[in-house]
Amino acid sequence: MPSKLSFLLLAATLAASAQKNEIPTIATRTAAMTNMPGLLPLHWEATTGKLYLEIPHINAAGKSEDLLYTNSLPYGTGSNDLGLDRGQTSAGRIVHFERTGPKVLLVEPNQQFRSSSQDPAEILSIRQSFPESVLAGFKIEAQNPDGAVLVDATDFFLRDAHGVTETLTRMAQGSYKIDPARSTIDLSSTKAFPKNTEVEAILTFATDSPSDRHSFIAEVAPDPHALTLHEHQSFLELPGPGFTPRRYDPRAGYFPTSYRDYSAPLSSELDQQFIIRHRLIKKDPACRTACEAEAPIQYYVDNGAPEPIRSALLEGARWWDQAFQTAGWAKGTFRVDILPANADPMDVRYNIIQWVHRYTRGWSYGAAITDPRTGEIIKGNVTLGSLRGRQDYLIAEALLSPYVQGKKSFTPDTDPMLAMVLQRLRQLSAHETGHTLGLAHNFAASALSHTPEESVSVMDYPHPWITLNKDGIPDLSHAYAVNIGIWDKVAIDYGYRQFPTGSNEHDELNNILSASEKTGLQFITDEDARPFGSAHPNAHLWDNGSDPADELNRILTIRSAALARFNENAIKPGTPLAQLADTLVPLYLLHRYQTEATIKEIGGLDYRYNLRGDNQTLPEIVSSEAQSKAIAAVLKTLTPETLTLPESILKLIPPLPPNLSRTRESFASETGLTFDPIAAAESAANLTLQVLFDPARASRLVQYHMRSPKAPSLRGLLEAVSKTTAERPEGGHSMSSEVERAVESRALEAMFTLAVNPQASTQARAIARSHIADLLKNFTSAPPLTDTAEAIHRAALIDRINEFQRDPAKFTPAKSIEAPPGMPIGDDEDF
Repeated sequence: MPSKLSFLLLAATLAASAQKNEIPTIATRTAAMTNMPGLLPLHWEATTGKLYLEIPHINAAGKSEDLLYTNSLPYGTGSNDLGLDRGQTSAGRIVHFERTGPKVLLVEPNQQFRSSSQDPAEILSIRQSFPESVLAGFKIEAQNPDGAVLVDATDFFLRDAHGVTETLTRMAQGSYKIDPARSTIDLSSTKAFPKNTEVEAILTFATDSPSDRHSFIAEVAPDPHALTLHEHQSFLELPGPGFTPRRYDPRAGYFPTSYRDYSAPLSSELDQQFIIRHRLIKKDPACRTACEAEAPIQYYVDNGAPEPIRSALLEGARWWDQAFQTAGWAKGTFRVDILPANADPMDVRYNIIQWVHRYTRGWSYGAAITDPRTGEIIKGNVTLGSLRGRQDYLIAEALLSPYVQGKKSFTPDTDPMLAMVLQRLRQLSAHETGHTLGLAHNFAASALSHTPEESVSVMDYPHPWITLNKDGIPDLSHAYAVNIGIWDKVAIDYGYRQFPTGSNEHDELNNILSASEKTGLQFITDEDARPFGSAHPNAHLWDNGSDPADELNRILTIRSAALARFNENAIKPGTPLAQLADTLVPLYLLHRYQTEATIKEIGGLDYRYNLRGDNQTLPEIVSSEAQSKAIAAVLKTLTPETLTLPESILKLIPPLPPNLSRTRESFASETGLTFDPIAAAESAANLTLQVLFDPARASRLVQYHMRSPKAPSLRGLLEAVSKTTAERPEGGHSMSSEVERAVESRALEAMFTLAVNPQASTQARAIARSHIADLLKNFTSAPPLTDTAEAIHRAALIDRINEFQRDPAKFTPAKSIEAPPGMPIGDDEDF
């Protein structure tokens, strides 16, 4: 039999083993770590490089309180093409932790599908009908008797939460993966606070085979094999009670937050929509005007922005306080200051206007982190690209040719180009801040008259307002309007006015919009304003004026005057003369966006976002007179008078010197190293032709002419373009004749494109083919030409038409010569 001593030794061994397997308390496990108390306490183990996350609020059912989770990009790629910018944020997501045995899951409940019922069975049926998302799983490392647990969250915080690898793959930059050996937690930016926990990681994305095509990473990274960025993850305490969601109205100009309520009565809407907005509550509920807020809305401007830019950003963003005062709030309800030196712009408690640098110019953004349950904005995040100002400066140099021989250098106080840039930055700061207040673009604003002291809306894209002084020199002193716009005041009134107790909020909000409509204000946003597919005659990007055709004619006059003055004075002394080619670009293409606006009159439909019973104007086809006027103005952009550059400019531009090369900002060339004025003319003509022969526009022209016989027809438009681009006096051995021949070829190729475009209606394609056949008859029946250049050109057109007619389905129109990007002055969207 075993001895008593043996039994004692066995018992001691079992006890030691049980003690070894017992999960320690959090205090015991973290005693040697750096501890960061807060909403979700953090514990850093320096010896292993691990970061532990404490979850203190798990209840008896094994579930924590709901939290708001988001991620951001404190260090970006500096590439506009990749779109991974410093300061970029993600959407807010509701999450909670769930414990099951030794494991904890991070769960994102499905907020898209909800129940307004109080019946637990009904709520459960909806929850069980749609999936949730488990974002992460953790093993429990320590626990307390009260239910708090400790997990090793190192891998969670060292993952690619922001989706950088997805972006790089989508942009064909190579197969990048996080290299754990070159990634770590950034302790200097990892903090825990009572209402939020912030963790930042330094992540190195590595590949053995970077893109062998155009590599955007190679443009910005020291070594394209290793791209090191910072990613930031945040957990926030959800906002407490007191915020009341406000219903979305398509007339009001706000971004919506949406979900489906499957408990809504059958007579009610399934899809529920509310606007996104900041919380703003009166100190005194009975106050009606100049009311003080319990907590003003506070924004901060990035202290990394230099002066005088920083002051311009401050001033422009502060304009919004004018709108809040109109909505019944006291002065100072909307505040903007410089970010304190010790503040972290990634901290979700700060609304930030951030100054971002990129390798190429690009868009600015206004984004918001919101509570998906209610639409409450938690953090506004503005991203402003620094190269936008340089583009505006270049536009001003091209227009003014200011560097006259012997003239003193400009100072900051006398520099007209800088003055224009600061005007634009004020407006841009206000614009992007408006997005973070919940506001969408209003692209109809520029169709209404305004003064230099007040715009209709800062939420439009403004083209600089250029005039000619008494000496015929362009004047930019009022390039951009100041102060908040009259539409912006209406929108803020809708979103932020607090109505007296007992008021019918629905009626009060409707009254705000009805009163606005009676003044002639319109709200038309993105989908209706783009040059392709859309039809609204008043909604455009980068335009001016209530009559687009008149404004196009005016802009063409200003462009002609500026081109007549354009010379070496457009660049500073000591600059390579070849730089004149790039400086010329924004001036030569000055009319591009007003042309788009004018084209939208053609086959246009004037409409509102009508609700039944709101008495707004019903849809109406643009008058035949306005359409005919627009066609006449647009055809000017295809003439040699507009597109032929004078010899005085051509003889100034040499090829580029060594170590300089063409960029995306340069005109294309078919003449090798030399500047190519014919290619420039073709690219400008293409800008007109592509929009003019948009398949949706062609299809509308067919229908609207049937509905209103006086309205222009598609056939009439095709004939007008062919006539404009074909009328040359025989024997024209001038540059203008060669320009016109090039434009006629481009017009024919655009017609081929329309004729085979499956997005155009059957009749629109048939009319285009019929017109092409008529051209062939005209060419082949016309008397022989004695001018050799013209005869060769006509023969080439005949060959192209014959090639097309042999098999239209297999015909491929010639690739167009693309113009350098224009946006942003602004290619297609900001947020």
